[in-house]
Amino acid sequence: MFKQVELKYDFNALEPAIDELTMVTHYTKHHATYTNNLNSTLEKDSWLAGKTIEEILAGLDNVKDEAVHTAVRNNGGGFYNHNLYFDTLSPNGGAAPKGALAAAVDKAFGSYDSLKEKLSAAAIGRFGSGWGWLSTNKAGELKISSSPNQDNPLFESKGEWSPIFGIDVWEHAYYLKYKNVRADYVKAIFDVADWDRVAEYYGQFAG
Repeated sequence: MFKQVELKYDFNALEPAIDELTMVTHYTKHHATYTNNLNSTLEKDSWLAGKTIEEILAGLDNVKDEAVHTAVRNNGGGFYNHNLYFDTLSPNGGAAPKGALAAAVDKAFGSYDSLKEKLSAAAIGRFGSGWGWLSTNKAGELKISSSPNQDNPLFESKGEWSPIFGIDVWEHAYYLKYKNVRADYVKAIFDVADWDRVAEYYGQFAG
């Protein structure tokens, strides 16, 4: 059974960047639904048994039944993506990356400001629902991308790239506060981005 990541902060702790009602709805409704739907699908294919969510998404081609494949892609992606999203936000966030992650950012993008500019463009420019991503590979290289719906680089690259920070640009993530001005929401995300936690993911996946 997969479980939602436990929040390290109260639902209102990310204000004004993310309002309390959006957080409650996003976490207790949307994320919970993805999690429950994923768990109800696991018994429908023996290949899924006992695997981590990373193993499932990277190896999803092993699920041959089209309906099960689609259900796991959508709900497994939604579960994984939201776990990462909520776990890399913090009311104490907003500071620039440090240490090995900062060095990797400078190498890949030239500066943190450049990273923010490129990642913001990827998130804002995603047509319809989806995500903007910062990902790493085992060599510690970084790249920026965007994915539709609940897809992510782990699924798309079959495990070659692992996301370490994601900006959710489904309307449910921002519409109650920001309406159709996605760019304002994306800008505000960086005020609560927990780069220390992102660095832990970087260290886990890189090298």
